[in-house]
Amino acid sequence: MKARFISLEGSEGAGKTSALAQIKAQLEQWQVPFIVTREPGGEETAEQIRDILLHSDHLAAETELLLMFAARNEHVKKVIRPALQQGTWVISDRFVDASYAYQGFGRGIEIGTIELLETLTVGDTKPDLTLWLDVEPMMGLQRAEQRAAKDRIERESLHFFERIRAGYAYRQNMFPERIKQIDANNSMQTVSEHIATILKQYQHWLES
Repeated sequence: MKARFISLEGSEGAGKTSALAQIKAQLEQWQVPFIVTREPGGEETAEQIRDILLHSDHLAAETELLLMFAARNEHVKKVIRPALQQGTWVISDRFVDASYAYQGFGRGIEIGTIELLETLTVGDTKPDLTLWLDVEPMMGLQRAEQRAAKDRIERESLHFFERIRAGYAYRQNMFPERIKQIDANNSMQTVSEHIATILKQYQHWLES
């Protein structure tokens, strides 16, 4: 059986923690080996870069992009690719789609630049399925307000998160077979049920 790569995308307050729990429960039911990881981070050096990305002020947009892909390069080569090659499924809290949304649409960096970095670092190691938790930016930010102190990204403006949402919509329109849109404005239970419904459509993976 081929190991599969599932990524989870969404802006602040989309409910990714609860969604990850639902995905994990499904894979446990399927009795497949898997790991859960995240971006930026997921690997020792990448986690150090994550700290810079989230807590260093005044980063230039291009620096942010390059740091994201530097972390991703370590993540792919030392964690994701080896796991898949060993037959272990991978669930990643965010992956390359996030760079198109956050650094492309959010920061205004040309898509071609991101595509070049994706080719260099990610190559053919791409998700088999991406679940995009689509939340209204205002609702997402209101949910995020209930958390602890905000990081550098979470302190951005509403307009920034509106652009991010547009970026995810752009990616979903480009890859509709891979990226499944989930209305994350709904209750946690409704979102979990939607995720379960989508994953059941991929049960044939267990036979291939």
